[in-house]
Amino acid sequence: MRKQKKHKNDILQGTLALLVLRTLEASPKLHGYALTNHIQSASKDLLRVEEGSLYPALHRMEQEGWLKSEWGTTEKNRKARFYSLTAAGKKQLQKERDSWERLTEGVDRVLRHT
Repeated sequence: MRKQKKHKNDILQGTLALLVLRTLEASPKLHGYALTNHIQSASKDLLRVEEGSLYPALHRMEQEGWLKSEWGTTEKNRKARFYSLTAAGKKQLQKERDSWERLTEGVDRVLRHT
């Protein structure tokens, strides 16, 4: 059996909801391409969100009631879905933040353990 090579963005799958929710908290009403650009820019190119991951995640988050979307026109005069947070999305963002803080605290403790 061949060992699968890990890609640097694999961890992003577990944090994508957190990144999207936080981005929409800071910049309401973004379309998918603008979301990916914001995350990449804010992370100084350390994180890249692929379309194949983003759009299914946006759809799932909309089904969960965390996001709402509406059709609009981009700055390049293209039709696109614009996403924004709902009240449930704001609550979920706090849960995701709390979970992330617990995870990073636990990892930090293990790294510091001698």
